[in-house]
Amino acid sequence: RVQLVESGGGSVQSGGSLSLSCSASESVYKCMAWFRQAPTKEREGLASIDAEGVTTYADSAKGRFTISKDNAKNTLYLQINSLEPEDSAMYYCAAGPLGYCGGLARYLYNEWGQGTQVTVSS
Repeated sequence: RVQLVESGGGSVQSGGSLSLSCSASESVYKCMAWFRQAPTKEREGLASIDAEGVTTYADSAKGRFTISKDNAKNTLYLQINSLEPEDSAMYYCAAGPLGYCGGLARYLYNEWGQGTQVTVSS
């Protein structure tokens, strides 16, 4: 079972940027993704990257979010620019069982980290 540990969250002002990292205990040569969940809201898929590095973004994440990974370091990243208060949430990385992602539905991912909190003030 892969262990996923997120880091890089924090408190920032609106307009700022953050770079989140997710360190995996084994190879990230598989489908990986970032999700977020704000209080009282459903967990929302933001972006995925498959084994070959092909990325997919939710409409809400296009333009300000960039997902990437370093296979040699077993690490997944999420760069977030122009942060808005509405981006405040717990951010989770997730891994799917295959190299192909197939989408951003929560049920497609079977391994989850504990999350890192992002808080954006106006």
